[in-house]
Amino acid sequence: MSLLEVRDLHVTYGSGPHAVPAVRGVDLTVAAGQKCGIAGESGCGKSTIALALLRLLPPSARLRGEILLQGEDVLTMRWGRLRAVRWAGASIVFQGAMHSLNAVRRIGEQIAEPALVHRRATPAAARRLAQDLLEQVGLPGSRAAAYPHELSGGQRQRVMIAMALACAPSLIVADEPTTALDVMIQAQILGLIGRLVTDRDIGLLMISHDLAVLADVCDRLSVMYAGRVVEEGPARAVYEGARHPYGQALSAAFPRVGDASSRRAPRGLPGDPPDPSALPAGCAFHPRCALALDLCGHQEQVLTGDDPHRAACLRAGDLQTVPLGRTP
Repeated sequence: MSLLEVRDLHVTYGSGPHAVPAVRGVDLTVAAGQKCGIAGESGCGKSTIALALLRLLPPSARLRGEILLQGEDVLTMRWGRLRAVRWAGASIVFQGAMHSLNAVRRIGEQIAEPALVHRRATPAAARRLAQDLLEQVGLPGSRAAAYPHELSGGQRQRVMIAMALACAPSLIVADEPTTALDVMIQAQILGLIGRLVTDRDIGLLMISHDLAVLADVCDRLSVMYAGRVVEEGPARAVYEGARHPYGQALSAAFPRVGDASSRRAPRGLPGDPPDPSALPAGCAFHPRCALALDLCGHQEQVLTGDDPHRAACLRAGDLQTVPLGRTP
């Protein structure tokens, strides 16, 4: 049994004629000890999936499908069971640690709180746990007495990771965990997350717009566009040999260290992602795609086949012969 299994997940904001489809039929699987990534531009549905996993979406969201966490469907859990699953079964590391931490409480208190509430730890045991977790994420235990504003951005992100580990969850969801950090601190945080996942044999679902970051950390990768997964497979295979034009565009958007050609001729993608409330007919990517056929404007493509590296594209085999961009 997989640690996390998402089956045909649909998330819509609002209802009636003004409903906005944010996630459209997504399937994901994460096993214990596995690191999986979701990549895509802003607005593709990545963070909506992260919040849906623990039912943290606003009341306006309508969910359909299944989210099985260790065999239990999160979408049908009673409130008491859901409260117990949060932190202890799965926890989330949000982007922007300064906005997620309480500015007027010491960080040790904030790390200890999940253990006090969910593990029924004594105050003394919770304080010791907070200090131990800080040391596990590379900070002195004495920093438990600090306030968030007394820490650097990288240190605050480490505090968020320590907090996520406080109840020994089986799954960690990391939503853009290195946003706004410099590249050296980003590398440290990503290495830390990877080591903790391996050492504790837990699952990781990491969300980012940066395909290169996910390829370095994750085992498997899903690329999302307009609420759908358009490509999935082994992380390195997706990054280095994308089979969907959008996956290739994401990969090409970041120059590769040591690759002079990519540094001198960086490639982007013209146009903007579609408005979720007014998606184009057929494949949602076709207005921006250099390989689009007439059929692409009428027929939406889905992931098919048993190949571990799959793409929802009619022209997956033609990517190396046609330039990426064209003006919509």
